[in-house]
Amino acid sequence: MVHDARLVLAAAGVDEGIALVAGTGSVAYGRTRKGREAQRGGWGWMVGDEGGGVWITREAARKVLGRADAGLPLGSLGDGLLAACHARDPRQLTAALHSRLEPMEWAGLASAVFDAADSDPGAEEIIRRAAGELGTLVRELRQSLAVDGPVVLAGGLLLNQARLETAVRKELASPCVRLERPPVEGALRLAGELLRQ
Repeated sequence: MVHDARLVLAAAGVDEGIALVAGTGSVAYGRTRKGREAQRGGWGWMVGDEGGGVWITREAARKVLGRADAGLPLGSLGDGLLAACHARDPRQLTAALHSRLEPMEWAGLASAVFDAADSDPGAEEIIRRAAGELGTLVRELRQSLAVDGPVVLAGGLLLNQARLETAVRKELASPCVRLERPPVEGALRLAGELLRQ
């Protein structure tokens, strides 16, 4: 049994490095060549997963509802989030969000933030903060494990939202590679290594 982020490193052919996964949630997993390992994040959408899709949506909702409370224009971020939730106003937005009980439903709304990033500074700020949160996970692992090797970027959000990937790369300022193979290939690689022992 291994942590699922371990499969990311194995699928990328990396023996020592850090897997940074951002999709619905977020987690970072590091492993040294000698087999020391550690994890940061991955606490689940209700208490953590900063920088993941649910977190981005929650931060966007807080931004939009804060604007509404202050009597400010909702901006393109607000317009996009209302449209994505099929809501006519902030009260309906609140109700629509509370009716979504599954994390993937929340994460699916994060695209509204990326769609608004060119025209709404609040959306751009949320993406920048998400990259900062993800960067913190990696920096904490580097410090605790003294791990060398690249950061392997994985997860549907990180690999499919170029603006976030660019911001994360800038935040880390260290070698990053994209996971180009399905993580299940990592399981096959690890199984093969066990059979050879």
